[in-house]
Amino acid sequence: MQITTTAKIQVQVAPEQRELLDVTMDTYRSACNFVANYIFQTHDLKQFSLNKALYYDLRERYGLKSQMAQSVFKTVIARYKTILENQHEWIKPDFSKPQYDLVWNRDYSLTQNLFSVNTLSGRVKLPYYSDGMEKYFDHDVYSFGTAKLVKKHGKYFLHIPVTRDILEALDCDVCNVVGVDRGINFVVATYDSKHKSGFVSGKAIKQRRAKYKQLRRELQQRQTPSARRRLKAIGQRENRWMQDVNHQVSKALVESNPKHTLFVLEDLSGVRSATEKVRRKDRYVSVSWSFYDLEQKLKYKAILNESLVINVDPRYTSQTCPVCGHTEKSNRDKKRHIFCCKSCGYTSNDDRIGAMNLYRMGINYLAKDSQVPDTVSPQHV
Repeated sequence: MQITTTAKIQVQVAPEQRELLDVTMDTYRSACNFVANYIFQTHDLKQFSLNKALYYDLRERYGLKSQMAQSVFKTVIARYKTILENQHEWIKPDFSKPQYDLVWNRDYSLTQNLFSVNTLSGRVKLPYYSDGMEKYFDHDVYSFGTAKLVKKHGKYFLHIPVTRDILEALDCDVCNVVGVDRGINFVVATYDSKHKSGFVSGKAIKQRRAKYKQLRRELQQRQTPSARRRLKAIGQRENRWMQDVNHQVSKALVESNPKHTLFVLEDLSGVRSATEKVRRKDRYVSVSWSFYDLEQKLKYKAILNESLVINVDPRYTSQTCPVCGHTEKSNRDKKRHIFCCKSCGYTSNDDRIGAMNLYRMGINYLAKDSQVPDTVSPQHV
């Protein structure tokens, strides 16, 4: 199977080259808005007919080169298709940020030393920070796709989709099962085939998010233009920080387990609606916790390690005793985060219980109709 990841590199741009890139990116953005307006009026998403109607107009009005004009059509069509798939209605996209989509070996090329890019005034070659990029130049393994040149905070970044072939993990190859319970007090709690438990504390994350929340509240009360700009910057900073945390956690999970591991997660697709029952003052933490982002990062990292990730029904995973199978709501004390089985008396941390039950469900998933015990062996708990 093939998997595509995005390599992000910072391009080093000299002062005399900044204006050249800025003009090219701004012109490309304006051309995208021009085509977006036409599509919004005609609902025409066929590149052939768009090319026939707008190609020469784009070339003359914006001075675009041939390949640039074709890239504009592809960019706008892709954005409309995404909107239609997600929103199911015609909403005109607004291309407000400077950007430039680049076709490999036509608009751009990359060596281990230089980034060559086509502009309105000809081709320029720019150095870039190449740390971590070395492996991607083995073109027998990796192939580059259509990249995106963006500008953020006065700096230029190149986002390159990199595709490689990998061996697809099969159920029959699984040699290790890991139950992964996601939560707030513990970002993850795990239980694996060696009957070992692991925890990643969420205490520091809760404290930092609480600071962000308090700062946002103070800025919202000011209601000034500078406060609104500050609010936007804080939100972006918090998102980047949280994504970095999820990268670290998912990477640690994959690297601490062998190839052909089956990671078992709860299906939390309905967690947002479930938080309506949570007290209003606690709802922000439950709703905004980035469970989905962590899941997506774990999935693609697991694929790269020839491992699997499955989602299972989350019901009763924290109320079921992994030793005797007894299920009762009062087994779990949420305030103390303690699980104590009312039937056999087995006691442990409630997040660990969730991970143990997810591990058991992973074993049952692999076994399917074979005779496999439905509980965790007592000598291993």
